[in-house]
Amino acid sequence: MLDHVFTDAISALRDAFSNAFLERQAFDEHFQSDVLLGDLVWETSYGLPGEGRPPRVIAHVTLTWPSWSQAIYRAWYTEEIFHEAPEIEMQIVFRMQRLTTQPDANLVESIAPIKSPQIGKGKLDREGITVEINHPTQTDTKSADRLDYAIEVTYEGSYELAEETLQDGTSKLLDENFGSLGGWIATTLVRLGDLKLTFFPADEV
Repeated sequence: MLDHVFTDAISALRDAFSNAFLERQAFDEHFQSDVLLGDLVWETSYGLPGEGRPPRVIAHVTLTWPSWSQAIYRAWYTEEIFHEAPEIEMQIVFRMQRLTTQPDANLVESIAPIKSPQIGKGKLDREGITVEINHPTQTDTKSADRLDYAIEVTYEGSYELAEETLQDGTSKLLDENFGSLGGWIATTLVRLGDLKLTFFPADEV
């Protein structure tokens, strides 16, 4: 693995999800580079164990390492002077899917706070709640006669990196900060899954 603070953050978050007993959706994980802007983006998805595909509840997590953070990190790496803190931009989307009836957004709003717990020096802000109606195409004979619904809650913000996390990868600060994030995501998924809603069966179990 490339020795870089961004990959250190990815490893810390993976460990947090593993410690929270969440199940990685391997086919939903991507690591890519924006060739125009120079940003690095890591996307992954985790659900509760044993729910099949697609799971009833899932968290889509996106970490972005913007080019301006890379410029700050490179300056610190070459000059060893901490001018300002680079940041990792974060988005977390909690999604309930396979619903047989249209959900009431108020049910989810009571579970999803306006802000996330503290992550380092900041918190993620809840950006909105979206209800989705899926009407399968008539060519899909298996599910052409059914409507299914989903609801998403989106959080966005950034994680400011302390100087000690940039140095040699031995700092435990990333593990501590992302450990609390993993616990919050796991708890939220469990609370969403416990809502008294009806779901279609999974396609794969």
